[in-house]
Amino acid sequence: MRRSASFSRNFTEGSILKKLLLFALPFMASNALQVFYALVDMVIVGNFVGSYGLSAVSVASQITTFSTMLCLGFSTGGQVYIAQLTGVGQKERINRTIGTMFASLALLAGVFTLTILILRTPILQLMHTPPESFSMALDYLTICGVGTVFTFGYNVVSAVLRGMGDSRHPFLFILIASVVNLLLDIVFTGGLGWGVSGAAAATIIGQGVSFLFAILYLYKNRGAFGFDFRRDSFKIQPDILKTLSGLGIPFAIQSCAINISMIFVNSLVNQAGVHASAAFGVGVKLDDIVTKVSQGIMHAASPMIGQNFAAGKRDRIKKIVKWTFLITAAMYTVFVLIYIPFCKEMFGLFTHAPEVIALAPVFVSAIVWSFPGLAVMRAMGSFVQGIGNAKLMMVLGILDGFAARILLSYTIGIVLGLGLYGFILGYGLACYAFAIPASLYFFSGVWKNRRSLVERKCEEKG
Repeated sequence: MRRSASFSRNFTEGSILKKLLLFALPFMASNALQVFYALVDMVIVGNFVGSYGLSAVSVASQITTFSTMLCLGFSTGGQVYIAQLTGVGQKERINRTIGTMFASLALLAGVFTLTILILRTPILQLMHTPPESFSMALDYLTICGVGTVFTFGYNVVSAVLRGMGDSRHPFLFILIASVVNLLLDIVFTGGLGWGVSGAAAATIIGQGVSFLFAILYLYKNRGAFGFDFRRDSFKIQPDILKTLSGLGIPFAIQSCAINISMIFVNSLVNQAGVHASAAFGVGVKLDDIVTKVSQGIMHAASPMIGQNFAAGKRDRIKKIVKWTFLITAAMYTVFVLIYIPFCKEMFGLFTHAPEVIALAPVFVSAIVWSFPGLAVMRAMGSFVQGIGNAKLMMVLGILDGFAARILLSYTIGIVLGLGLYGFILGYGLACYAFAIPASLYFFSGVWKNRRSLVERKCEEKG
């Protein structure tokens, strides 16, 4: 029992700020490491391959990010459900949920790998990939497509652990991936001269090693983990799959809607030329520094909210949301104070091409308008996700992605003729289509009458 406690943490009592910060630190560190090894790819590719390589990684990574977002949507559904089950102590159902998650997402990973490999060429053509970087983008996408199973596997394991209140081990696993990726990036891309293909291979091998360590760790500690890893345990339980699908499909649609809209914006940017494509890729990676790290706060707040929602502690939920917003807003404020005056120097870390560096102020002056909305979005996203309102999350994602990002980018960039600045401005302002409706839902208080997932399952059985 003492060992099993290491996998589960109670967030329904004690200091909210202290528990949020302690729980969030590994999340933030994990996301920072993911950003770090993505930045390493861009820096090494930019310095050893040049602007064409930066453009290739920028375009192809949008597709690989789409597959990751799809996995995150389904695994987030499992995380939310496990968090609520943990909040009321239903251990037996947690074990069955884990087996269903492993089996269903393994099948999904296989389907997505085949889809990427079969459709990779027409997808890159639809994205108006610059001719100068097309072959490199194709190589990058092929290699990363083969490694989809590792990306899915790591995210499933991490979702399970996070739902149970363990954020430390997912951080350790991503740390392993980052170190391996950094070393192999230098060897493959710089030393052996494999170019963009070397960066892709380094990324996938790093994720594969990380996934292997995660599985070995869980297997070694299977008694405390609560899953025996027997062959017959890796099967889909229909009743649990129904619950996970009810959560996972809307979450996946929400994540993918945003990512599809980003692919659309990238295709608009690509039409502005290879230097604009490279600048957009660098800018998005730099933007990810604060965006992904702030998501660590959101990912920590979500299971905390899930536990308190299942336990009926609505007042603690409001306090968690408040602290999530304040911490995130402070992070964006610090980032802006660095980003605006030093944007050219930051872009210069990735490339020596003056045409790309000259576009740094264009990107930054447009993207900073999104930061207040993103701070609100992190707090409200953790809230909507934590209470298990997957349908609302899906609607908000569609508003953010399809209704706002695509419409605004096209209107401001093409119709109003602002070009690259307009594409980036529309891309950034879209977050308000999520932040404003979610805030109205939170402050209305109608969510207080919503039943938890556990309560609904009990009623179905009764």
